[in-house]
Amino acid sequence: MKFPAIITRMILITGGIGFIGGELVRQLSAMGQPYRYLLQPGDRKYIFPRNIDIDVAVSSLSDERGLKAALRDVDVIYHLASVEQIAGHQDLQQVEVRDVEMLAKTAYASGVRRFFYLSHLGADRASAFGLMKAKGIAEHAIRQSGVPYTIFRSSMVYGAGDIFSAYLVGLLKVFPFVVPIPGDGSVLLQPIWVQDLAACLAWALDMPDTVNSVLEIGGPEYLSFREVLTAIAAEIGSSKRLMQINPLRMNRFVQYIQGLRKDFPGSAFWLDYLAENRVCALDSLPRVFGINPARFQQKISYLKPQKEFLIFKRRRRALASLSNNERKK
Repeated sequence: MKFPAIITRMILITGGIGFIGGELVRQLSAMGQPYRYLLQPGDRKYIFPRNIDIDVAVSSLSDERGLKAALRDVDVIYHLASVEQIAGHQDLQQVEVRDVEMLAKTAYASGVRRFFYLSHLGADRASAFGLMKAKGIAEHAIRQSGVPYTIFRSSMVYGAGDIFSAYLVGLLKVFPFVVPIPGDGSVLLQPIWVQDLAACLAWALDMPDTVNSVLEIGGPEYLSFREVLTAIAAEIGSSKRLMQINPLRMNRFVQYIQGLRKDFPGSAFWLDYLAENRVCALDSLPRVFGINPARFQQKISYLKPQKEFLIFKRRRRALASLSNNERKK
């Protein structure tokens, strides 16, 4: 099923230099859609390819004046920047709530005609889990802002350069004999390939039925966390035994180790995600977008024992450096 572009419009993308944003930019470019990166002050060291005309605005998401300048002539916003992608220990309320409120408010005042927001399955203002509660509050702020919106509640996203599989590869490599996992590993996930997610985000631009709606999307299969980790272990040639740990103890353990090792592959936020089943209808992509989504094991050949882990460690060091710079300011 194809959804041809109805009209060309200027698009502002937050998180455009990230894992999901980079894939979305590639697909929007292929569609001939003009776009503008919104970089935050800590992103200024990012190096863009040479000899390519790129539209870039630099502003903090909490700076109303800077946002108004960045939104000049903008019709559509894709807000993909999130606390997981920026740095694992940053303030949830600032990154996932107050920044979203400011962006939505400024978008409405600037006449933006569409606001896309990437959320999580399980987002709920009443959630007991910090990340899901923050996402739920942010969703509510967008709905109340008055700007036409489309909210995507996505399952775990994977692909070359993602945080999800990099964390798991890191877990498998850091521990010498056994690998701790939260609970018995039976929590169900529905991994979605990044190219499938980006296609949904891009195609929804010209699908009027998706305006002012919340879409729950995921991959074509339910997999337990243990099955996901086992598949990744097989791909990288690891045969370590998995050891069950109480999720609360696992959370405290990860936070303690992260205090000692900045490159430790874990985050309290993904432990929030693994606290409950994170699934939706299996036919969400075929039914709404006409996409036959990729299966997990068909698309994880990018996981290489040395190369992927080195990329992961470099990314963690870069994120830690950015966060330290922000704290000094």
